[in-house]
Amino acid sequence: MDLSTYIRNIPNFPKSGVVFKDITPLLKDPKALTLATESLLDFITDAKVDKVVGVDSRGFIFAPLLAQKIGAGFVPVRKSGKLPFDTLSESYDLEYGAETLHIHSDAIEKGDKVLVHDDVLATGGTAKAVCQLVERLGGEVVQCNFLIQLTFLNGADKLKGYPIRSLLQY
Repeated sequence: MDLSTYIRNIPNFPKSGVVFKDITPLLKDPKALTLATESLLDFITDAKVDKVVGVDSRGFIFAPLLAQKIGAGFVPVRKSGKLPFDTLSESYDLEYGAETLHIHSDAIEKGDKVLVHDDVLATGGTAKAVCQLVERLGGEVVQCNFLIQLTFLNGADKLKGYPIRSLLQY
């Protein structure tokens, strides 16, 4: 099954010049969703993982599934104003603006092995900010997983030193 056929391009979203990779066709097909989940699980080799961090908002789809399958905890990283407890924050630039992410201050324990998951690796700003939050809390990022990597935006350059895996590349 070619999972790329389940990714829909939406031109000029969220702003002019951006081609948004819509994963909802993949999510609504049970076979494609299962294959994508299993393929993402295959990326997690022998590394011990204590927590899977999912990035607001589409990272919340696969990250809890991965966490449940490998017996790890799930940690949400959210945009401003979405987490109710004490948080750490990290600001970053993305391809069409700026954003700040937050994580609960007690979400990662010192020494936790952490898998970071998001739907798309674009310019790398989001993933780098998440890795920095994990490390500020004392965790160790063992891998960054993505459903899609937009290689032409060179986001992997911002993640040097972290193992990166992506299911689809454009």
